[in-house]
Amino acid sequence: MGLSARGHEQAKILADYLRGKKIAAIYSSPMKRVQQTVAPLLKNGAPAQIILPGLREVDFGDWTGFTWKEVGGKFGVHPYDWLHEIELGAVPNGENGIQFRARVEPCLFKIIRRHQGKTVAIFCHGGVIRMMLSILLDLPLPKTNAFGIEYTSVTQVALHPYLTEIELLNFTPWRD
Repeated sequence: MGLSARGHEQAKILADYLRGKKIAAIYSSPMKRVQQTVAPLLKNGAPAQIILPGLREVDFGDWTGFTWKEVGGKFGVHPYDWLHEIELGAVPNGENGIQFRARVEPCLFKIIRRHQGKTVAIFCHGGVIRMMLSILLDLPLPKTNAFGIEYTSVTQVALHPYLTEIELLNFTPWRD
């Protein structure tokens, strides 16, 4: 599924915001919506994009294509329980928490090793952002449901020798 007209507007505003930052590298998911989101930033001299398949969104299995309301009606799951369901491996034919982490964690640590002390942009999905926060903050994945993660938002994390610090969480430069 592609971005809506509003999504394209948000992507342009996000790109304008990020152009003011010194970004050493841009990593992204290969999925269509992410590629459409990163496209405006890749114009005008941004670093080349590195696509990592491991940054794609969690595989929602039989839930794919349904709204949260439809998932609730069809599968009897409350939308706020989705991270618990993934963690438990309870999404029919979907990825479980162990599989999801095993896919995202190597990407995250590869990026960190390559760019220590530098700023990188990672264009991905809400579930992937939650998994990265889970890893970096040593939190169970379902606890990250307490963090709002909107489309085309910025979450900025600083990695210090003995501390991981969230500097921005769910910052939306496109919001009025």
